[in-house]
Amino acid sequence: METGTAGTAGPAGARVEPVWTGLPRGLLRMRRLLLVLWLLPLAAATGVLLGLFAGPAWAAFALLPLAVAAWGWPMLGRNWRSWRYAERDDDLLISRGVLWREETVVPYGRMQLVEVTSGPVERHFGLASVQLHTAAAATDARIPGLLPEEAERLRDRLTELGEARSAGL
Repeated sequence: METGTAGTAGPAGARVEPVWTGLPRGLLRMRRLLLVLWLLPLAAATGVLLGLFAGPAWAAFALLPLAVAAWGWPMLGRNWRSWRYAERDDDLLISRGVLWREETVVPYGRMQLVEVTSGPVERHFGLASVQLHTAAAATDARIPGLLPEEAERLRDRLTELGEARSAGL
């Protein structure tokens, strides 16, 4: 997948690859904890209720949420590793996805709003998300699970570059 900016070349005309930044490990810990906090009580409640009202054989259905948790644990790790972003001279790249790779290119001059959000669970884990809004709704982009300092730095940098690039429009 070609991600270089036209005109971005290194020594002797070699194309310079973007410098990718992954997401902090705290996002993976948060998502795995939420997986466990939802599925383990569901498994326990299913086992107890089915065991009491339908018989012990039906209580085996409590293994379904446990199977989903066992499957989801490594899948969350793969998904977390797939998220990355790169700041280039003219645009921001956001790449994500395991089976279906998706790469979003947001030109700095097209950004209208950059906001940092952090819900109660994210704040507990010391994380924040950066949401980028452009004129075209299809190109809005989000970077979840950043450290608050990095999210604020990225917001300030993107806002500054957006204002500089949009001045020529």
